[in-house]
Amino acid sequence: MAMDPAQRRYFGRMIPITILYGLAVLFASWIIPDDAAATPLTVAVALVPALAVSGFIWAMGRYLAELSDEYVRLLEVRKALVATGLTLALASGWGILELFTDVPRVPLFFVFPVWCLGLAVGSLVNWMTLGTAKADA
Repeated sequence: MAMDPAQRRYFGRMIPITILYGLAVLFASWIIPDDAAATPLTVAVALVPALAVSGFIWAMGRYLAELSDEYVRLLEVRKALVATGLTLALASGWGILELFTDVPRVPLFFVFPVWCLGLAVGSLVNWMTLGTAKADA
C-alpha cells in the first residue's frame, strides 16, 4: 500500500531529526568528560540532544495534526496514550522505590526512550483489541 502524504512528511521530518539526535549524543559524549562541571558550554552542548527530542515530539504532533484518516489518528492517539500511561507508571513506581529504598538511580534521560518503547506496546494493544496496529494492516 502506498504511503499516506502525512506519513511521507512525518518520515521526512523524523529522519533528519534522528540523525541530528545521534550525532548530538555522540558529540556531547565525546566533548564532555564524565562528571564535568555544569558550565555554560557543557550545559549548551548537553542540551543539543534535548532539542532533537523536542523535534521528535513536534514531528509526532504534526503527524497527528496532518492525518486526514480519523481511524489512523485514533490508532496513533491510542498508541501514544498507552506509551504515556506505561511511562508514567514505570517512572512513578521506580521513583517511589528510589525514595524509600536503595535501588539504583535511573537517569531521567531514559524517560523518552521508554516512552518510545511504549509506542510499540501501544501498537500491540491496538492489534490485540482492534485487530490492526496500522492503517495498511
